[in-house]
This record gives sequence, C-alpha cells and structure tokens, in this order.
Amino acid sequence: MPDTKRPRILAVTNQKGGVGKTTTAINLGAALAELGEKVLIVDLDPQGNASTGLGVSAKDRENTTYELLLEDAPLADVIRPTGVDRLHIAPATTDLSSTDVELGTQENRVFLLKDALSSDAAMVFDYILIDCPPSLSLLTVNALVACDAVLVPLQAEFFALEGLSQLMLTVRDVRETANPGLRIEGVVLTMYDQRNNLSQQVEADARATLGELVLSTRIPRNVRLSEAPSYAMPALAYDPQSKGSQAYMDLASEILSRHAKRKEPA
Repeated sequence: MPDTKRPRILAVTNQKGGVGKTTTAINLGAALAELGEKVLIVDLDPQGNASTGLGVSAKDRENTTYELLLEDAPLADVIRPTGVDRLHIAPATTDLSSTDVELGTQENRVFLLKDALSSDAAMVFDYILIDCPPSLSLLTVNALVACDAVLVPLQAEFFALEGLSQLMLTVRDVRETANPGLRIEGVVLTMYDQRNNLSQQVEADARATLGELVLSTRIPRNVRLSEAPSYAMPALAYDPQSKGSQAYMDLASEILSRHAKRKEPA
C-alpha cells in the first residue's frame, strides 16, 4: 500500500500587525524541529521577516514564494535549509506585495499555494507553517485554502479581540467555499505579562469569548525573543533556557498533544 503521509499545514495569521505572528512562526517551527518533526516555514509576508530571522539574506533570495505562486517555480527550488536541524524555509521578498494586483482576474488564484504544497517536495515534511501577512489579502486567503488549521497569535493588550471576528468570518467563508476541512487550531496569547492586570483581563476575556480555542500555553514578553532575530536565529538557538524559548517548546508540545488526541479513535 502506498505511503499516504502528508504534512500537517498550519497558517499562522492575524490581520492585526505587531502581535508576534512571525515570532510565533519561527519559534514554533524551531520547537517542533527540536521535538523531532521536520518543518517547513512558508514565508508569505512581503516584509520577509521570517526569512531574515532565519538567516536568509535578501541577496540570497533568488527563488522565493513569489516565484512559487506567480511563476510556477517548483517548491523544491524555493526551499532553503536554515541553521536549525530539521527546519527549512521558503523565503519571501517585497515582490509578493503586488500579488493581489497580478492575480486579480486569475481563475484559480486562491488555490495557487494549495497546489504548490501538494508537490512531492512538501511530502517530506511533518509540519508546514505559513507565516501570513498582517492583512486579509489574497495571500492570506491562499494560506487559508492550503492549510488544515489556523493558529492565531493574540497580543495580550487592550483591543486584542477587536478585529478577530473578521478573521473568524473569513475562515468561515473559506470553509464554505474552498476548504471544507479548515478548522481553528487555536488562539495563543502572546506578549503576556502575568504581573500586569491588563494581560490577565485580556486572557479572561479571550477565554470567556473563545473557550477551549484559547491554548493553555501563554507566550511571555521576553527580551530574548526580541533579540534573537537580529542574530538571524530562533530564540531556541539563541538562548534555549530563556522563558520565551521554553514557552514555545510548551506550545509545540501542546499542539502535538492536541493533534494526537484528535487522531485517537472515538
């Protein structure tokens, strides 16, 4: 019988900027790799911060997710190794910012990433994490069509839940029209300060509103998480003992555990 193993694909997305989305993609990817999973990060953000944060300089991005989506470049030609074992990246450049205009009338425009991630080159991975842009653009819709589930970083600050309803509506629309299996993996609280009453209130509001969708793991405010990208590495490589690194290890373990439980027969 042929091997039908395929990667589990998570879109890391929130249309609100500055919530720790790229930090989560990079460090969750590194944590999953540390736990033995083979991981690909797909940088779908024109800012290319995940690519920079994993050591792929702008001058070394000859084949990127732009070529993958708009020029039919094979995924195998886009994937790059990182300095972390079992962690690879498909890098991005600012060329992606023109995607909505260039694909505006193309009939299959929302399925381009799904098709690209159906190739043999994707099948060697256990997890694929898509780092989405901070908007509900055509790039984000491509990610939602291609993925199995959505992971939403939610900053523990005032107005955190504002705008989340629009993302949920977009997820519902994509589920109804293009990806019936799409689900919410969970919401992860980021930049959490347990000494701060506001962080505690945001958590209480999020859990009251979203229930079990809010993951148990909270990502703290941590200077090592902020410093690591300037050294072009995940926090787990920069300072594996830091609270930020340990939190992402906990998040990876929680996600793996949740997935294992869902696979158990009823």
